This record gives sequence, C-alpha cells and structure tokens, in this order.
Amino acid sequence: MATRTGGDVTDTVSQPTAPAESADAGPVVRTRGLTKKFGARTVLDGVDLDIERGEFVALLGRSGSGKSTLLRLLAGLDRDSSGGLHVDGTVSVAFQEPRLVPWKRVLDNVTLGLRDPDPVAAAERALAEVELTERRDRWPLTLSGGEAQRVSLARALVRNPDLLLLDEPFSALDALTRINVHRLVLDLWARHRPGVLLVTHDVDEALLLADRVLVLDGGRIAHQSTVGLPRPRAREDRELIELRSALLARLGVTLEGTT
Repeated sequence: MATRTGGDVTDTVSQPTAPAESADAGPVVRTRGLTKKFGARTVLDGVDLDIERGEFVALLGRSGSGKSTLLRLLAGLDRDSSGGLHVDGTVSVAFQEPRLVPWKRVLDNVTLGLRDPDPVAAAERALAEVELTERRDRWPLTLSGGEAQRVSLARALVRNPDLLLLDEPFSALDALTRINVHRLVLDLWARHRPGVLLVTHDVDEALLLADRVLVLDGGRIAHQSTVGLPRPRAREDRELIELRSALLARLGVTLEGTT
C-alpha cells in the first residue's frame, strides 16, 4: 500500500485550505517509487515525480502507458498502490468529459459541495473568470462543448486548489475552441498559480502550455524537457520545433524532413 500523505481531492467536493505562505515550503507533489499493478500487469513501476508550487507540468505517453492511472493516484481516486506519495494541499480535477450534473443549472454545478462562507458569490466570481456570467442559469445540456469545459474549470478553480489535475480536458474540443480554452487556462493559471499536471496525447499542446514536459514509458518517467520559452508561444518557434521533434522521437514518431 502506498504511503499517501497530504491534501483532499475534489471533482465537485472539497474544502479549500489557505495557500502556502512561502514558495520554499516544498513541492506540492512528491512521489518516490510509486508503483501500481492491475493483477500481474505493472502499469507504474517506481515513479519518482516532483511538481513544484505554481509549476505547470505536462505528461505525455502512449495510450495505456499509465498517464491517467498516475493522475487518479495523485487525486486520491485510486489508493491501491505502493511506494511514497505526498500531495501537500487540496486537489481539484478537470476530466476529459466535463461531468456536469445535468439536472442542476450552471451556477449550482459550480457551488456543488463548495464550503465557502458565500458559495454563490465565489461561484459567480469563478464564472466571470471563465467568461460565463451570462450562462449561470443555463442547463448543462444547452451549453456548447467549450462552454461546458469552462464550467468544469470554474468548478475546479473556485476551490483554490494547490494542485490542479487536467485529464485531457481539451481533446474533445474543435481546433478553434481548443485554442481559446488554452489561452483561458494559461490566464487562470497565471492568476491562481496552482501546481498543474496536464495529461495529454498532444505534443504541441504540452509544449505550448507547460514549463516542463514529461514522457511516461515503461511505467516510469523516461524523459523530461524543460520549456524555457516565454508565453504566449508560437508553434513556428525554432526551439519549440526542436523540442517537438525530440519528444515525438521519444514517443516513437519520426517525421520526414526533420533535422
């Protein structure tokens, strides 16, 4: 059984805690030798991972590599593992599907389970941040895919999490909506500064958003790249192109004509 210490997890429920008083208080996530098995199959094989406070980390890997399994362990949604796992503070999760409660209006989805002296005011502020104030009384099924995902982000961030886990939340969005939501996520991250772990299959997405990009392979963190470019980033930036080629090669993808 993993030794898990630290914070609470929320998809829709959690109590916020005060933010850390110092950036030197240690990483928000630390795992040592984290191992997860499904029967005889080892999915995570001694993962060592630190995520600093305010750091934006992206996690790449092939399908079935264990990316979502690692995220679920960090979220506390799965506790059957071995090794060391410490999450310092509260956790919120935004999934690929927004998971809104269909019989509750948008505002009520954001306040669901929220422990705040004035949950309605807090939810209204969160909806304003994702530019959905005018949708507060709408039913989830009347929202576009991008709007529903923005409600999911508002619900996650209204709890002021120390760690925000994003499990491929942009993959079902069309290209233009995805670009707009990318910008929104970076803006929200800059305002709130949680530690972020983004699970994604999209190398470009990882490089455009993250400070550090990890590759999960063979159950371990097999590679990492630091992205030292200022934001906003351009796909045509030479350094970004080189990082992209290196990451694709690490994932087993070779592009013709790359140098």
